[in-house]
Order: sequence, then C-alpha cells, then structure tokens
Amino acid sequence: MTALPSAPPPPTPEATPVPTRETVPVDHDVLLSFLTEVFTGRGLPPERAAEAARALCHGDLTGMDSHGVANLARLYLPLLDEGRADPRAEPRIIADLGAAVLLDARRSLGLWSASEAMGLAAERAERHGVGLVSVRDATHLGCAGYHALRAVERGMIGLVASNCGGQRIARPPGGAVTVLGTNPLSAAAPAGALPPFLLDMSTTAAPTGRIRQAAREGRPVPEGLLRDDHGTPVTDPSAFDAGRAHLMWLGGEVGRFKGFGLGLLVEVLSAVVSGSGRGPHPDALAGDGRPTGRDDDIGFLMLAIAPGALRDGAEADAEELFGVLTDCPPVDPGHPVRYPGWHEHHLASERRARGVPLTVDLYAELVEVAERAGIPAPVTLRGER
Repeated sequence: MTALPSAPPPPTPEATPVPTRETVPVDHDVLLSFLTEVFTGRGLPPERAAEAARALCHGDLTGMDSHGVANLARLYLPLLDEGRADPRAEPRIIADLGAAVLLDARRSLGLWSASEAMGLAAERAERHGVGLVSVRDATHLGCAGYHALRAVERGMIGLVASNCGGQRIARPPGGAVTVLGTNPLSAAAPAGALPPFLLDMSTTAAPTGRIRQAAREGRPVPEGLLRDDHGTPVTDPSAFDAGRAHLMWLGGEVGRFKGFGLGLLVEVLSAVVSGSGRGPHPDALAGDGRPTGRDDDIGFLMLAIAPGALRDGAEADAEELFGVLTDCPPVDPGHPVRYPGWHEHHLASERRARGVPLTVDLYAELVEVAERAGIPAPVTLRGER
C-alpha cells in the first residue's frame, strides 16, 4: 500500500508552503477493469476498451501522470461524447506495399488504434525486417511510449511520431503565431535482460498536459517552459491557457532550433507521409499568437525494426550496450548511471504491486464518472469508494 504523505509544516514568515499532492492507492487491475467498463459503456468493443485502458494507465504506471487517467474525463470521454472519435470505427488500409502500409483510422479512438497500428507494423517487420504503418484521420494516442513498447514486446525496435492534427500550440522561433503542436516522438528498444530503452518526449520544452496539471495543482512551473510575448520567462502555468504565455521549444532559448527542428520532423513523418491534418497550414497564419485549432485528423508514424531478421547477435549486443551504461562509474555513488526507460520500468513494477497512486481530486473525478455511467467506482486499497 502506498503511504499518504505527511502533512506539510505550518507556514512561516520566511516561507510559503508548497501545495502537496495527497494520493490514494488503487490496485492496477481494479483500475484497468474500471476504465475498460467506462470505455465499453461509451460503445467500444470489449477488446478495444481493454487496450485503451492499458494505454491510458501507462502514464500513471510510469510517472507520466499528466498523460494518464487524468485525461479520461478531460480528453477521451469528451472526444467520444462529442462524436469526434468513433468507438466502433474500422480502420481501413488505403495502400499496402508489404513493408509499408497507409492506414485510415477513420476517427477510431487513438489509444486503441495506435496500438493496433504498431502491431501491424511489427507483423510486417517479422516478414520484411522493417514495418512502417502511416496513419491518418486518427485521434489522440496518449503516451507515445506505450505504443513504441508494443514493438519491444516482440523483440523489435519501435519508433512512434505523432503530430497534433489541426491543433497549434507552439510558435516557430521568431514567429508571432502558433503553427505546430507539441508533436511527441518516442523510441523503444529491447535491452536483453535489462529494462527496455524508452525515450518518450514532446518536442516542445514540456507537453501541455504537464502545464495544465501544474495549473490545477496551484504550483509554478520551472523557468524555461513558458515565456510571454516579450521573451520574459513565465512560471505561472495558468498564463498558458489565458493566452499570456506560450510554450518554448525543447533546448531552451539557445537550442530552440533543435526542438523546433524535431517538431517539424515529426510533422513531416506523421502528416506529410499520411496525408493527415497539418499544423503548418495556410489558415494558421490568421492566428493571433494564442493556441488555435483542434486535435482532429491526427497523423501517426509507426515503425518497427526487427534486427533479428537481418543478423544474429543483435539482442546480445543491445544487452551489452545498455549494460556498459549501467556499469559506468558514477560521480555520486548514490546516483548510479541509468538510461531512459530504466526508472519507468521499475516504477511500473512497483505500482503494479503496491497500487497506482491517484490524487484525491482525480479519484473524486473517477467517482463522478462512475456515478454518471451507473457503474461502481474503483475501490482504493484503503477500502474507500
């Protein structure tokens, strides 16, 4: 059971108390069953609902809370309720060249369709050594890393790129209007007996979910994520949705063209290849500098690479590669060298065993969702409902 944090000390004249995030633990399987039932109630077939639940929970398991269950009532249920996502849509293959496929997702729920697309890419990689599935008319896929790991489950390397359809959140360096989304990019690879390598990132300095989560919790964000029109750093996350601040690119002010360049690369790979909606579209130029558009007609690129289809020994080489990193002598013995994916893997194992910590406010949201759906709320490991 996850222990509740101790109460914060009383405020003093010298310090302002930092908001705490009191949490309650929910068994992982119980949470999956609840989410599956919620999605099934919105019209998803049971197997789709179960996969969508797993994809959504990935964020909470790996510490990416801003991309987990917090988005159930804020993003995915509204997509279904407003008809922007079709729970029973059947994706359709538009072009099939064997190793490369163009897929129309037909507005199916991205939590499920992205997973299916990576599964198809892995199937083609088993035959050709590489499998590429380009997807258009998709909806939000959740954590890109979850879908990249689908390839790892089959001993392959997975690459995921997703634009934000017609949603525009970030400005080009020196530009006065928004033209691109946060455009996430993820790559995952087997590491033998070690935890898989997993890189999962937005190409902006932070995803919008993290900014909005900080705003809900009443805590500032670090400098380097937001700035105003004069280039002054902004730490008040509520300024983003109020239009008083915009997202910076990965790399900060000095290296902003690296993040911007990666964001453009994702746009090309996911939108130009598939023919999906694009952020940099002529109608973006009519913007006033604030976020515009909606994340409809999203494009994905799912790439699976099977090194074992090309040569023997790749798995052993990967284990040695990542083993060298973890064996690297650390500057601080209390902080050994680790690689992207290590901590997430161990955190997920811990939370599967001890429960997924949900903030008290988020748990209250799930109770409301349950009441509206006419189903039982998930019971916490403390016996609460």
